[in-house]
Amino acid sequence: MTTLVERTGVPVPRPGRFAAMVVVANPALREAVAHTLRTLGARHVLEVSSVAEARQRASAGIADLCVAEAGLPDGSGIALIRELRAAGWARGMVLTTSDDPYSVRAAISAGVRSYLVSAAATTPARTVGERGDGVDSLSAREIQVLQLVAEGKSNKDIGEDLGLSALTVKSHLARIARKLGTGDRAEMVATAMRSGAIA
Repeated sequence: MTTLVERTGVPVPRPGRFAAMVVVANPALREAVAHTLRTLGARHVLEVSSVAEARQRASAGIADLCVAEAGLPDGSGIALIRELRAAGWARGMVLTTSDDPYSVRAAISAGVRSYLVSAAATTPARTVGERGDGVDSLSAREIQVLQLVAEGKSNKDIGEDLGLSALTVKSHLARIARKLGTGDRAEMVATAMRSGAIA
């Protein structure tokens, strides 16, 4: 099943009048997205596989549309789109396999034009290293917990706010720590904020 969330009031580029950058780690998926954009009349499509490469190539002056995978090997596609929008890019679209409402909210606030959730967007898993699975692997409840941690609340206060026991909150924080690769509350919050998962 595929779900598409679009912002209203944003003009769609006319065929042949836009250029795009596709930032997707999986080569087959990246090529498929680029092919679709060319079929729709894109005059130029730049294909890259990472946030770092996208930042480097963004100076090419495309400034129309960026289609980015939410979870890239070296960072967040949502955060990348926020940067590009601030630099003058007109539109952003996120591809993901997660329909987490907090991620959707972060994407929309970053200026994302569309948020596409699809099983077809599945890419080979990022290498799980010292940083764990990353922000994109957090559940909606874990993001709620992190948001309350960011507000300076204790485990007991978080439990009261969410109707959970302090022990359950501690379990959520342990899972968050594994996924983000750190047990330090401040670092967990900073990582989630940089990715746009929490405000």
